[in-house]
Amino acid sequence: MLYVPGCNKRYLEKAKELRADTIILDLGDPILLDAKIQSRDNVIEMLQERGYGKREVVVRVNDFDSPWGLNDIKAVAPLQPDAILFPNIESKEDILNCIAELDRCGGQDISVMVMIESPLAVLNAKEIASASDRIICMVLATSDLISQMYARTTQDRIALTTSLSLVILAARAYGLSVIDGIHSNLKDTASFEYACRMGRDMGFDGKSLVHPDQLAYANDAYTPKPAEIEQAKAIISGLAEANASGRGTVVVDDKLVEHHHVTAAKRLLVQYEMMEELENNI
Repeated sequence: MLYVPGCNKRYLEKAKELRADTIILDLGDPILLDAKIQSRDNVIEMLQERGYGKREVVVRVNDFDSPWGLNDIKAVAPLQPDAILFPNIESKEDILNCIAELDRCGGQDISVMVMIESPLAVLNAKEIASASDRIICMVLATSDLISQMYARTTQDRIALTTSLSLVILAARAYGLSVIDGIHSNLKDTASFEYACRMGRDMGFDGKSLVHPDQLAYANDAYTPKPAEIEQAKAIISGLAEANASGRGTVVVDDKLVEHHHVTAAKRLLVQYEMMEELENNI
Protein backbone atom coordinates (compact mmCIF):
# COMPACT_ATOMS: atom_id res chain seq x y z
CA MET A 1 0.00 0.00 0.00
CA LEU A 2 1.78 3.10 -1.26
CA TYR A 3 1.07 6.55 0.20
CA VAL A 4 1.09 9.19 -2.54
CA PRO A 5 0.98 12.84 -1.41
CA GLY A 6 -1.97 14.70 -2.86
CA CYS A 7 0.09 17.85 -3.24
CA ASN A 8 2.37 16.37 -5.91
CA LYS A 9 0.66 15.83 -9.26
CA ARG A 10 3.75 14.22 -10.78
CA TYR A 11 3.76 11.54 -8.06
CA LEU A 12 0.01 11.03 -8.46
CA GLU A 13 0.50 10.42 -12.18
CA LYS A 14 3.53 8.18 -11.73
CA ALA A 15 1.59 5.96 -9.30
CA LYS A 16 -0.54 4.83 -12.25
CA GLU A 17 2.48 2.86 -13.50
CA LEU A 18 3.75 1.40 -10.21
CA ARG A 19 3.40 -2.22 -9.09
CA ALA A 20 1.44 -1.42 -5.94
CA ASP A 21 -1.72 -3.25 -4.89
CA THR A 22 -3.17 -0.16 -3.22
CA ILE A 23 -2.63 3.55 -3.86
CA ILE A 24 -3.37 5.76 -0.85
CA LEU A 25 -4.10 9.28 -2.09
CA ASP A 26 -2.87 11.18 0.93
CA LEU A 27 -4.45 14.38 2.23
CA GLY A 28 -3.19 13.94 5.80
CA ASP A 29 -0.28 14.93 8.02
CA PRO A 30 2.53 15.00 5.40
CA ILE A 31 0.76 17.79 3.48
CA LEU A 32 1.74 21.36 4.37
CA LEU A 33 -1.13 23.46 5.70
CA ASP A 34 -1.09 25.88 2.78
CA ALA A 35 -1.26 22.94 0.35
CA LYS A 36 -4.26 21.20 1.89
CA ILE A 37 -6.87 22.66 -0.48
CA GLN A 38 -4.78 22.13 -3.61
CA SER A 39 -4.07 18.56 -2.53
CA ARG A 40 -7.78 17.90 -2.19
CA ASP A 41 -8.39 19.33 -5.66
CA ASN A 42 -5.64 17.12 -7.10
CA VAL A 43 -7.10 14.01 -5.48
CA ILE A 44 -10.58 14.88 -6.76
CA GLU A 45 -9.11 15.09 -10.26
CA MET A 46 -7.41 11.70 -9.90
CA LEU A 47 -10.60 10.06 -8.65
CA GLN A 48 -12.56 11.52 -11.53
CA GLU A 49 -10.02 10.20 -14.05
CA ARG A 50 -10.12 6.65 -12.59
CA GLY A 51 -6.69 6.00 -14.04
CA TYR A 52 -5.30 3.52 -11.52
CA GLY A 53 -6.60 0.40 -13.24
CA LYS A 54 -7.23 -2.63 -11.04
CA ARG A 55 -5.37 -1.14 -8.10
CA GLU A 56 -7.32 -0.42 -4.94
CA VAL A 57 -7.66 3.36 -4.52
CA VAL A 58 -7.93 4.69 -0.96
CA VAL A 59 -8.09 8.29 0.26
CA ARG A 60 -6.55 9.17 3.59
CA VAL A 61 -8.48 12.18 4.80
CA ASN A 62 -7.42 14.63 7.48
CA ASP A 63 -8.38 14.18 11.12
CA PHE A 64 -12.13 14.31 11.66
CA ASP A 65 -11.84 17.29 14.02
CA SER A 66 -9.31 19.23 11.90
CA PRO A 67 -10.23 22.25 9.75
CA TRP A 68 -10.11 20.02 6.64
CA GLY A 69 -11.45 16.62 7.70
CA LEU A 70 -15.17 17.13 7.11
CA ASN A 71 -14.61 18.92 3.81
CA ASP A 72 -12.31 16.10 2.68
CA ILE A 73 -15.10 13.60 3.30
CA LYS A 74 -17.68 15.76 1.53
CA ALA A 75 -15.40 16.18 -1.48
CA VAL A 76 -14.34 12.57 -2.03
CA ALA A 77 -17.42 10.60 -0.93
CA PRO A 78 -19.42 11.29 -4.12
CA LEU A 79 -16.48 10.03 -6.20
CA GLN A 80 -16.65 6.56 -4.62
CA PRO A 81 -13.04 5.57 -3.91
CA ASP A 82 -12.58 1.96 -2.89
CA ALA A 83 -12.13 3.03 0.73
CA ILE A 84 -11.59 5.98 3.05
CA LEU A 85 -8.68 5.73 5.50
CA PHE A 86 -9.49 7.58 8.72
CA PRO A 87 -6.46 8.66 10.79
CA ASN A 88 -6.04 8.94 14.56
CA ILE A 89 -8.84 6.55 15.46
CA GLU A 90 -8.63 5.78 19.18
CA SER A 91 -12.08 4.44 20.09
CA LYS A 92 -15.28 2.92 18.81
CA GLU A 93 -16.94 6.33 19.12
CA ASP A 94 -14.26 7.91 16.91
CA ILE A 95 -14.83 5.58 13.99
CA LEU A 96 -18.61 5.55 14.31
CA ASN A 97 -18.63 9.36 14.11
CA CYS A 98 -16.50 9.21 10.97
CA ILE A 99 -18.74 6.59 9.36
CA ALA A 100 -21.86 8.60 10.20
CA GLU A 101 -20.40 11.66 8.49
CA LEU A 102 -19.33 9.58 5.49
CA ASP A 103 -22.90 8.30 5.18
CA ARG A 104 -24.32 11.83 5.40
CA CYS A 105 -22.06 12.78 2.50
CA GLY A 106 -23.33 10.00 0.26
CA GLY A 107 -20.66 7.43 1.04
CA GLN A 108 -22.92 4.69 2.40
CA ASP A 109 -21.35 2.11 0.08
CA ILE A 110 -17.72 3.07 0.70
CA SER A 111 -15.56 0.76 2.80
CA VAL A 112 -13.58 2.11 5.72
CA MET A 113 -10.02 1.64 6.94
CA VAL A 114 -8.73 2.83 10.30
CA MET A 115 -5.27 4.02 11.30
CA ILE A 116 -3.90 2.78 14.60
CA GLU A 117 -1.20 5.20 15.62
CA SER A 118 -1.26 5.76 19.40
CA PRO A 119 -0.92 3.68 22.58
CA LEU A 120 -4.61 4.28 23.34
CA ALA A 121 -5.58 3.08 19.87
CA VAL A 122 -3.59 -0.12 20.34
CA LEU A 123 -5.20 -0.77 23.72
CA ASN A 124 -8.64 -0.15 22.17
CA ALA A 125 -7.93 -2.14 18.99
CA LYS A 126 -10.55 -4.77 19.82
CA GLU A 127 -13.40 -2.29 20.29
CA ILE A 128 -12.34 -0.40 17.15
CA ALA A 129 -12.21 -3.57 15.05
CA SER A 130 -15.67 -4.60 16.23
CA ALA A 131 -17.28 -1.18 15.81
CA SER A 132 -18.79 -1.67 12.34
CA ASP A 133 -18.94 -4.16 9.50
CA ARG A 134 -17.98 -1.28 7.18
CA ILE A 135 -14.42 -1.55 8.47
CA ILE A 136 -12.29 -3.74 6.21
CA CYS A 137 -8.74 -2.99 7.29
CA MET A 138 -6.57 -1.72 10.14
CA VAL A 139 -3.39 0.14 9.16
CA LEU A 140 -0.57 0.61 11.64
CA ALA A 141 1.19 3.96 11.89
CA THR A 142 4.29 2.59 13.56
CA SER A 143 6.37 5.75 13.25
CA ASP A 144 3.79 7.73 15.23
CA LEU A 145 3.47 4.90 17.72
CA ILE A 146 7.22 4.76 18.35
CA SER A 147 7.27 8.51 19.06
CA GLN A 148 4.32 8.38 21.43
CA MET A 149 5.82 5.43 23.29
CA TYR A 150 9.10 7.35 23.73
CA ALA A 151 10.73 4.27 22.20
CA ARG A 152 13.62 3.83 19.79
CA THR A 153 13.60 2.38 16.31
CA THR A 154 15.71 -0.77 16.10
CA GLN A 155 16.05 -3.37 13.37
CA ASP A 156 14.39 -6.07 15.46
CA ARG A 157 11.46 -3.71 16.20
CA ILE A 158 11.39 -4.93 19.77
CA ALA A 159 9.55 -1.85 21.04
CA LEU A 160 6.68 -2.56 18.64
CA THR A 161 6.19 -6.31 18.84
CA THR A 162 3.50 -6.27 21.53
CA SER A 163 1.53 -3.53 19.77
CA LEU A 164 1.81 -5.25 16.40
CA SER A 165 0.54 -8.51 17.85
CA LEU A 166 -2.38 -6.87 19.67
CA VAL A 167 -3.59 -5.17 16.50
CA ILE A 168 -3.16 -8.33 14.42
CA LEU A 169 -5.20 -10.28 16.99
CA ALA A 170 -7.96 -7.66 16.98
CA ALA A 171 -8.10 -7.60 13.19
CA ARG A 172 -8.20 -11.37 12.83
CA ALA A 173 -10.80 -11.75 15.58
CA TYR A 174 -13.20 -9.68 13.46
CA GLY A 175 -12.17 -10.82 9.99
CA LEU A 176 -10.29 -7.68 8.98
CA SER A 177 -7.17 -7.18 6.91
CA VAL A 178 -4.21 -5.63 8.71
CA ILE A 179 -1.30 -3.68 7.23
CA ASP A 180 2.11 -3.01 8.78
CA GLY A 181 3.41 0.55 9.18
CA ILE A 182 5.90 2.48 7.09
CA HIS A 183 9.69 2.40 7.19
CA SER A 184 10.87 6.00 7.07
CA ASN A 185 14.63 5.43 6.61
CA LEU A 186 14.65 5.21 2.83
CA LYS A 187 18.33 4.27 2.55
CA ASP A 188 18.31 1.46 5.12
CA THR A 189 17.07 -1.23 2.76
CA ALA A 190 18.40 -4.07 4.93
CA SER A 191 16.21 -3.05 7.85
CA PHE A 192 13.26 -2.46 5.55
CA GLU A 193 13.56 -5.91 3.99
CA TYR A 194 13.81 -7.42 7.47
CA ALA A 195 10.69 -5.51 8.57
CA CYS A 196 8.75 -6.80 5.54
CA ARG A 197 9.61 -10.41 6.28
CA MET A 198 9.03 -10.00 10.00
CA GLY A 199 5.60 -8.48 9.34
CA ARG A 200 4.71 -11.26 6.90
CA ASP A 201 5.72 -13.92 9.43
CA MET A 202 3.72 -12.20 12.18
CA GLY A 203 0.57 -12.33 10.07
CA PHE A 204 0.26 -8.95 8.34
CA ASP A 205 -1.37 -8.86 4.91
CA GLY A 206 1.07 -6.30 3.57
CA LYS A 207 3.19 -3.24 4.18
CA SER A 208 2.46 0.46 3.86
CA LEU A 209 5.16 2.32 1.93
CA VAL A 210 6.29 5.90 1.40
CA HIS A 211 8.55 5.52 -1.65
CA PRO A 212 8.35 3.55 -4.92
CA ASP A 213 11.85 2.14 -4.34
CA GLN A 214 10.41 0.11 -1.47
CA LEU A 215 7.86 -1.69 -3.65
CA ALA A 216 10.16 -4.45 -4.87
CA TYR A 217 11.13 -5.50 -1.35
CA ALA A 218 7.56 -5.54 -0.06
CA ASN A 219 6.26 -7.38 -3.11
CA ASP A 220 8.98 -10.01 -2.82
CA ALA A 221 8.31 -10.59 0.89
CA TYR A 222 4.54 -10.85 0.63
CA THR A 223 4.19 -12.73 -2.67
CA PRO A 224 3.95 -16.52 -2.13
CA LYS A 225 6.83 -18.45 -3.66
CA PRO A 226 6.23 -21.34 -6.12
CA ALA A 227 7.22 -23.88 -3.45
CA GLU A 228 4.62 -22.44 -1.08
CA ILE A 229 1.93 -22.68 -3.76
CA GLU A 230 2.79 -26.30 -4.47
CA GLN A 231 2.80 -27.12 -0.76
CA ALA A 232 -0.62 -25.48 -0.33
CA LYS A 233 -2.02 -27.58 -3.15
CA ALA A 234 -0.47 -30.73 -1.64
CA ILE A 235 -2.01 -29.95 1.75
CA ILE A 236 -5.48 -29.51 0.25
CA SER A 237 -5.35 -32.65 -1.89
CA GLY A 238 -3.60 -34.70 0.79
CA LEU A 239 -6.20 -34.13 3.47
CA ALA A 240 -9.04 -34.59 0.98
CA GLU A 241 -7.66 -38.01 0.06
CA ALA A 242 -7.15 -38.88 3.75
CA ASN A 243 -10.72 -37.88 4.61
CA ALA A 244 -12.06 -39.96 1.71
CA SER A 245 -10.32 -43.01 3.16
CA GLY A 246 -11.68 -42.37 6.64
CA ARG A 247 -8.69 -40.60 8.19
CA GLY A 248 -8.94 -37.17 9.84
CA THR A 249 -5.30 -36.16 9.43
CA VAL A 250 -2.45 -36.72 6.98
CA VAL A 251 1.31 -36.10 6.87
CA VAL A 252 2.55 -33.80 4.08
CA ASP A 253 6.27 -33.03 3.81
CA ASP A 254 6.81 -34.60 7.24
CA LYS A 255 4.24 -32.27 8.85
CA LEU A 256 0.91 -33.29 10.36
CA VAL A 257 -1.95 -31.65 8.44
CA GLU A 258 -5.38 -30.91 9.92
CA HIS A 259 -8.41 -28.97 8.74
CA HIS A 260 -7.09 -25.55 9.83
CA HIS A 261 -4.02 -26.08 7.65
CA VAL A 262 -6.31 -26.59 4.65
CA THR A 263 -8.16 -23.36 5.47
CA ALA A 264 -4.84 -21.49 5.53
CA ALA A 265 -3.70 -23.15 2.31
CA LYS A 266 -6.90 -22.18 0.48
CA ARG A 267 -6.50 -18.59 1.69
CA LEU A 268 -2.94 -18.52 0.36
CA LEU A 269 -4.10 -19.74 -3.05
CA VAL A 270 -6.85 -17.10 -3.20
CA GLN A 271 -4.31 -14.39 -2.35
CA TYR A 272 -1.95 -15.67 -5.02
CA GLU A 273 -4.70 -15.71 -7.66
CA MET A 274 -5.62 -12.13 -6.76
CA MET A 275 -1.99 -11.06 -7.05
CA GLU A 276 -1.69 -12.78 -10.44
CA GLU A 277 -4.82 -11.05 -11.72
CA LEU A 278 -3.54 -7.66 -10.61
CA GLU A 279 -0.11 -8.27 -12.14
CA ASN A 280 -1.74 -9.16 -15.46
CA ASN A 281 -3.85 -6.00 -15.47
CA ILE A 282 -1.35 -3.34 -14.41
